Amino acid sequence: MNTSQKTAIILGATGLTGGVLLELLLADTRYGKVKLFSRSPIGRQHPKLEEHLGDLLTLGQFRDDYHGDEVYCCIGTTNAKTPDKTLYRKIDYGIPVAAAKLARENKVPTFIVMSSLGANPGSRVFYSRTKGQMEAAVCEAGVSRTYILRPSVIAGKRGEVRPGEWVIRQLMKALNVVLAGPLARYRSISPEDIARCMIWLANHAYATTLIPSDEIREIAQKSMHR
Repeated sequence: MNTSQKTAIILGATGLTGGVLLELLLADTRYGKVKLFSRSPIGRQHPKLEEHLGDLLTLGQFRDDYHGDEVYCCIGTTNAKTPDKTLYRKIDYGIPVAAAKLARENKVPTFIVMSSLGANPGSRVFYSRTKGQMEAAVCEAGVSRTYILRPSVIAGKRGEVRPGEWVIRQLMKALNVVLAGPLARYRSISPEDIARCMIWLANHAYATTLIPSDEIREIAQKSMHR
């Protein structure tokens, strides 16, 4: 491995966006190693790939291996998959916040996390409130370069069937053609655009911490011409 190449850390590589991000990083010559922290193996072989298996709810167990140039946190669940609100919060709030704190502790300079459009710590909606509180706690962790992405509905085929999300994605496809101007941020977005935006942010200076969905798309397009 070229010692000038970077090391990336991914949490959530088994998800839709995390999986796309993994493939882009493995193909990117700026990276010599990609560390995955997850509960189960992804079944992928690659000379750059390094897997660390365990329960992400106790992320501290990975402290000695949690070293790199940037952390990409693509962790998230759904009400259908995790109806227990206590467990839901441990996943959607607890894991990203622990990941940011451990990054600060281990002097990882860049932390990039997926949130959601509409995140608001004061929201009456549990999902939006949890995401908003997570964002605030991640910022408080104090990683020097922190970026929070707020995508709209993510388009793409998942390995698991989520009927409710499928209906929403079909509706968003129809609405995308009329969502323009200030409403453009509500258009559905591809996991490829989110992943490309993440990598671009990790490798360029950017003044804004919170990145809404339309801005994610713009940065992704810019990344194609790096």
